[in-house]
Amino acid sequence: MAYWVSTILTVILIYVAISIALYYLQDYMLFKPEKLPKDFEFFYENQDTEEYYMETRDGATLNGVLFKCKGNARGVVLYLKGNSKSIKGWGKFAVDFTRHNYNVFMVDYRGFGKSTGRRSQKAIKRDLQQVYNKLKELVDEKYIILYGRSLGSGFAAKLASMNNPRMLILDAPYYSLTKVTARYMPFMPLSILLKYPLPTYKWLKYVQCPIHIIHGTHDKLIPYKTGVRLSQVNPKLTKLHTVIGGGHKNLNNFESYHAMLDDILNSKPKSIDLKTTSINVIHSSKKAKTQH
Repeated sequence: MAYWVSTILTVILIYVAISIALYYLQDYMLFKPEKLPKDFEFFYENQDTEEYYMETRDGATLNGVLFKCKGNARGVVLYLKGNSKSIKGWGKFAVDFTRHNYNVFMVDYRGFGKSTGRRSQKAIKRDLQQVYNKLKELVDEKYIILYGRSLGSGFAAKLASMNNPRMLILDAPYYSLTKVTARYMPFMPLSILLKYPLPTYKWLKYVQCPIHIIHGTHDKLIPYKTGVRLSQVNPKLTKLHTVIGGGHKNLNNFESYHAMLDDILNSKPKSIDLKTTSINVIHSSKKAKTQH
């Protein structure tokens, strides 16, 4: 066998081996869950919480925590977190909504915290729809806000595309998880191998509620241009909020982020009479003739 043929076969075998390993190990690469014992008690200073369990149709158990605001609730925020840890750590962000008199419900995905069950994109989507349906039993859907953070942004977009929440807020969202991973493995056939493609851009097309995208200009994991690109998918319903200098994990440390959130949660949409604006003004490129 010629040397070059042997080399090509070796490269092919290595490529196939890496592809197989990537397919079976991607759960460990994508998700960084924190397991919690069944007797773990959630506690957050100055936060009133209530823990919930929910059984799924395939026998899994979902664990979630409801953060209650101190006044009369204006609605509920279903907060879908990122791909690491558990709601034990993510719960600290609930205050950003309870301070505006919104209750917040956070749920751990399968394999995170106290939640159990075999994880898959289909299973997680089904789980979250079940959670959403449960919330609709407690509060009118027009008072439900979907908030998706990083990994949760794709699932939030999917939920919004299939339901009618008050609004959808995406924090550091990705165009699709296939696009994110392709930056690090450009030569792999990820469209075939990835079990969690999470095509946020596809689902946003079908969302019919107001969409707010919050993105930092210094996000190195999911570049700011991704937020800009997503804002163009459903432009009539979308508003892009830019956190100057914000990264992927530190938007809550910027005063501008909280100002944006305040504006999103408290401002009422205003209709504009376009007839009174310059929208139809035609600007001529020709220079005006000088009168003599």
